[in-house]
Amino acid sequence: QVQLVESGGGLVQAGGSLRLSCVASGSIYRINDMGWYRQTPGKQRELVAAISSGGSTNYADSVKGRFTISRDNAKNTVYLQMNSLKPEDTAVYYCNAQAVERSTLSAHSYWGQGTQVTVSS
Repeated sequence: QVQLVESGGGLVQAGGSLRLSCVASGSIYRINDMGWYRQTPGKQRELVAAISSGGSTNYADSVKGRFTISRDNAKNTVYLQMNSLKPEDTAVYYCNAQAVERSTLSAHSYWGQGTQVTVSS
């Protein structure tokens, strides 16, 4: 099994910044893509940003130029630096990892428990 633990959410004023972190642990053979998603009540979970094991990134149009995703492969950690935050960024943010489990060498999609980000106007 692979576990993901997020941290770094909280309450911030519009225009402020937050940095989210997500650490993967457990029976990991390899982690492929990692990403951040967000969800608000009544809406589907949406991709915010993703990063491949080689460092290629892609972003939702709504966050381009404001958010930066990065990862430390040695620490099995992915980060999301969020700048110029807007009230519409308010959501629960979830970490996702496409990981190959060591015991079975099978690939699965894993999710963290989510961390709340609230941006006040």
